[in-house]
Formats: sequence, C-alpha cells, structure tokens
Amino acid sequence: MRSVSQDLSTTSYALLGLLVFDGSPSPGMTGYEVKQRADKTLRFYWVSPAMSQVYTELERLARFGLASSTSDVPGQRRARRYKITALGQQRLEQWLAQPEVDFPTLKHPVALRLLMSGLVGPERARTLLEGYLDQLASRRADLLQVRGSLGEAESLRYPAMVADWGLDYYDSEARMVHELLVRLRPAGTAATDPGPTNLGQSAGPVSPR
Repeated sequence: MRSVSQDLSTTSYALLGLLVFDGSPSPGMTGYEVKQRADKTLRFYWVSPAMSQVYTELERLARFGLASSTSDVPGQRRARRYKITALGQQRLEQWLAQPEVDFPTLKHPVALRLLMSGLVGPERARTLLEGYLDQLASRRADLLQVRGSLGEAESLRYPAMVADWGLDYYDSEARMVHELLVRLRPAGTAATDPGPTNLGQSAGPVSPR
C-alpha cells in the first residue's frame, strides 16, 4: 500500500501550507480563498494552481484526512471550507523535514529566446530584454506590496524572508539584464542604460531584514 506522501504532489503540500496560514474570518478557507492566497503568494516562487486543480487537491487532502471539510450552507458543495487537520500538519512537517530537496529547475523563456537571438539580430534582442525589465518592475511592485502586508510579526517571519528573497531576485535579474543590454550596444556607442541596482527605489524602502 502506498503511503500518503507518495500520493501528494509538491503543490498538495503547498496548499496544506496555505491552510496553516488561515486568516479568513470564518473557520477554514474555501477553494476560492485558497486560490486567491495562492495567487498572492505561490506565484512568486512556485506555481499558482488553476482553480480546478485547487479543488481537486483540496478534495484529495480531505480524502486522506489531511484537511477537514465543512459546508457553510448544508448541501452546497461549492461553499465548502477546508482546514488543516492534526494529521495534515504532521505530514506537512514530515515533508519539510526531508533532508534532500530537489535543486530548482530554471525554465527561463527570456534566456531561451536570447540564446537564439542571433537569428533576429541585436535590436530584437534589445526589445526582448527591455520588455522583460518592464515585467520585472511590475512583478517586484506586486511583491513589495505583499512584503509590506507581512510586516514584522514573528508569526510571519518566514514568509517575510521569502518575500525579501524574491525582491532581491528581481533586483539581481534587473542588474543582469542591464549588463546584457550594454553588451548588445554597437562598439563605441555611449552608454544609455542607467542600470539601477534596485528596481524598487521609487516604491519606498523594504522593511529591514
């Protein structure tokens, strides 16, 4: 017989983790609330699952006894609320305690396109990288709002650390992209890219780590 851990994906454990941080006014979280929480957190460093996958995973967690399921209104399945159980928290802690963690797999569509940009020339490559800079600035601004909402509460210390990590990641990506843009300039062309060291300088300081 397979263990429960063999039937759970990393996304399953991620959703269990979201249930730990249940901040809803009602006991437990609906699938829609879990999806909202995933969109505000998981998308920055993992994958925010589709709505259908959220419901599928929550039902699986409930079936394994890792989450409890209750209904706001009897008979309305779509209004079900989920809470992590003691067994669910135990399984989550066991997963977190595993000594070996898979090395991150980098799937970088911008880097992939830049790899083959010799076929389209430096101007197309510049357009690609400049567009990526805009996306980085937008994503960083979103994460900065999340970081601000976490504050310095001890109970949110670890999510705050991950948010700070993400902000530094976006800054380092922007620095690298600016260096690549400089390298794409024709020889002898004066520098025009400012190459900021912090995408969020105009958005206000990040709370001290």
